[in-house]
Amino acid sequence: MQIAGITAIVTGAGSGMGEATARYLAQQGATVALLDLNVDAAHEVASEIGGEAFACDVADAISAEQAVESVVSSLGSPRLLVNCAGIATGQRTVGRDGPIPLEDFKRVIDINLVGTFNMIRLAAAGMFELDSVSDSGERGVIVNTASVAGFEGQIGQAAYSASKGGVIALTIQSAREFASKGIRVMTIAPGLIDTPMLRGMSDEVRESLSSQVPFPKRFGQPEEYASLVGHIIQNEMLNGDVIRLDGAIRLQPR
Repeated sequence: MQIAGITAIVTGAGSGMGEATARYLAQQGATVALLDLNVDAAHEVASEIGGEAFACDVADAISAEQAVESVVSSLGSPRLLVNCAGIATGQRTVGRDGPIPLEDFKRVIDINLVGTFNMIRLAAAGMFELDSVSDSGERGVIVNTASVAGFEGQIGQAAYSASKGGVIALTIQSAREFASKGIRVMTIAPGLIDTPMLRGMSDEVRESLSSQVPFPKRFGQPEEYASLVGHIIQNEMLNGDVIRLDGAIRLQPR
């Protein structure tokens, strides 16, 4: 599918990989709807790229439904959804103070996994009604964000790993379900990407982490994630799979 001229939804678009993706898509000629819980951050990016920002809590059914309805009303029906919204927390299942509070686990699952599914169901429903744009009948593309932690969860990452493992599992299931409607579904599993979370760490910690990447020995850049999203959109044979964007890193137990 060509990027120019389409309407795209990017969640978590106020920072990090979501921001980089929104900027990339706008540069390629897409009309971009930037969804974020921090709508002020999304507005700032939107003002720079000619997009439009919408407040959205991806884990809340009503909030997401209203955001998607607003996007359709203002910008037209989206053919592309890029799910970047998510949180990363670290807690042992059983720590010094006892078992992790169940609500802490549920919160991560709700945002990272339920939130991803929430946006998939809403975006796909709209894509079902669109005309195809290719001889093969393609109508839309959905790109999700997992993590290498979904494959190699480290100690203290039970909630995060489970949430991202769920996103990985949704990939082939969704691709199969939507195939008859010409909607492709792919997932990117980033490794260590230089997002605001990593930038807040000390130089010593950052150096230690980046040295674990076999090659290149550095953090990935949000722009490299965005570039991969662009290739997925344009390469029609990419469907139902997960691409690791990690420099060959395999996470150690801790």
